[in-house]
Amino acid sequence: MQAKQVFEIALDRDTRAPLFEQIAEQVKQAIAKKLLQPGDQLPTVRQLAQSLAVNPGTVARAYSLLEQDKIVVSHSGGGTKIVSQSDDPAILNRRQNYLSNMVNNHILEVLSLGYEPQELEATFSINLSRWQEERREETPTVEAGRQGAGKSPNAIVIEASDDLALDLLVSKLRIKAPEIKVKLNHSGSLGGLIALQKGRADIAGIHLLDAETGEYNYPYLKHLLPGQEMVVVHLAYRIQGLIVAKNNPKQIKSFDDLRRQDLTLINRQRGSGTRVLLDLELGKLRIESSKVNGYLHEVDTHLAVAMSVSRGEADVGLGIQTAANSDKLDFIPLLKERYDLVIPIKKYKSKSITEIIKIITSKDFEKLISNIGGYDTSQTGSISFFSSGIS
Repeated sequence: MQAKQVFEIALDRDTRAPLFEQIAEQVKQAIAKKLLQPGDQLPTVRQLAQSLAVNPGTVARAYSLLEQDKIVVSHSGGGTKIVSQSDDPAILNRRQNYLSNMVNNHILEVLSLGYEPQELEATFSINLSRWQEERREETPTVEAGRQGAGKSPNAIVIEASDDLALDLLVSKLRIKAPEIKVKLNHSGSLGGLIALQKGRADIAGIHLLDAETGEYNYPYLKHLLPGQEMVVVHLAYRIQGLIVAKNNPKQIKSFDDLRRQDLTLINRQRGSGTRVLLDLELGKLRIESSKVNGYLHEVDTHLAVAMSVSRGEADVGLGIQTAANSDKLDFIPLLKERYDLVIPIKKYKSKSITEIIKIITSKDFEKLISNIGGYDTSQTGSISFFSSGIS
């Protein structure tokens, strides 16, 4: 395999961080972002030293640090390679033990500083979600996710609008009930209700504002699921607003600013509740979507919106406060919206749904969501039964 001759390393010679540590850290980030893959060969010490204009000993020290961390392996005459995935039980066991020790050390350090376990879990989950978004490959199609959903009584398909609290719920379910096979598709609020309508999902996660009534979710159940009985489980209220760069350099204040030609928007995909909300607000202000710079540039998640703003690809995006916090961006709160899980009543008593309800109604989960920031859990876990009648 050819050595990786080109992967960006930018050294900051004005900082106190030693150059070898900067090199090691940026190699780790390249691996995390899948710019480097298991088995890839790194440049030789001499090659990398020349390209970075540093002493070969600096690169050798960086490689040694990476090898101590079980990230690379060096062979005499064979160069330095990213540790390959292996089926060897001995290697897997050593790597797992190393991971366990490293995580335990960090947990101990955090808890010794007075943080609560729920604070640690919430912060870890947000940052892990952000890294997953960074390295996310093409999302499997909804149809692929649905395959086999009805083959096992413990299988469950959730079609939902993107939400970090929902991601935490699914993570909790996988830990507490690993026998339940769960597939979460970020298909948008409307996509979730259509999936219920067609019998392709067990749960829909929605946050849809009805322009006529000013009410969330229930008007859409009436129109899209006529004659069906549903259970509505409240997950949380969340704060929606405008995500902007740190210190808000362009002084963005409200939806009305979207008519400005010096601003570029990053938008959410069609069918998402956030996109529905944006279109309603643009309509109220009589702003033509075709006149909004970036309106056609779509991403599928709140974290992707925040990352686009963070990278300078856009000036503003509509999203939730938690996503802005994850990238240390400024946030202009505009409204509080209701996020609900909708479940057909005939599936409500299934084992998988029962396990989900247990998690949502637990004090532990409520505290976890509260620690994320940007959520109101005052009604989390409340359950109502809804019959839409025949329209």
